[in-house]
Amino acid sequence: MTGTERDRRDSRALEPELISDPQARAAAETRNGFRQYDAAIGVIHTALERGSFRLRPSLILGLHREALAGISSYAGNYRPGGVAIEGSKHQPVGAHLVPELIEDMCDYVNEHWDFSSPIHLAAYLMWRLNWIHPFADGNGRTSRMISYVVLSIRAGTLLPGTPTIPDQIVDNRIPYFEALDAADLAWREGRLDVSKMETLLGSLLAHQLAGFYRSVGGKLPE
Repeated sequence: MTGTERDRRDSRALEPELISDPQARAAAETRNGFRQYDAAIGVIHTALERGSFRLRPSLILGLHREALAGISSYAGNYRPGGVAIEGSKHQPVGAHLVPELIEDMCDYVNEHWDFSSPIHLAAYLMWRLNWIHPFADGNGRTSRMISYVVLSIRAGTLLPGTPTIPDQIVDNRIPYFEALDAADLAWREGRLDVSKMETLLGSLLAHQLAGFYRSVGGKLPE
């Protein structure tokens, strides 16, 4: 397996290509990435202004729609059939189980909102949405963004600094994949354990906040 292959895990499902040219698709993905991020920031601002938030499947579908609009005919919809993840041992559940599992995932976050840490909720979402793999494409993008949304809202602030957690993961996916694999293994053993993902997100958050600290003139120890 090459380094490039280790850095990616792509979903493969039977789906007609809306954009066949690789350069045009890359441009569309970049454009949609900005749209998805802007939509996520809007959700965070609205929740903080209202002082309340409940995670709902409609939000997850909406963020997926922003990421895949014009790229996938299933943008904003759950996959209609099976899907495989290249580069991963995990086999996602059947499509008929996806809606209920997404509802259960949202219930977990909402029920644990007041007594679980922001990093735990974000780590849980990052892993669980990837484990369910509800979409034909764009699962990673959507999991990273909904995780960041919940982390920010639960923390009570729009997190400052760059690079953001999602951008850091894209720049180096291997620790992210390792954290997903660790949580998958624990789940196969009958345990919910996202501690490795929590550790990863904690370190990425520290790096993001350090970027903000430096941007305002702060100096970190050598």
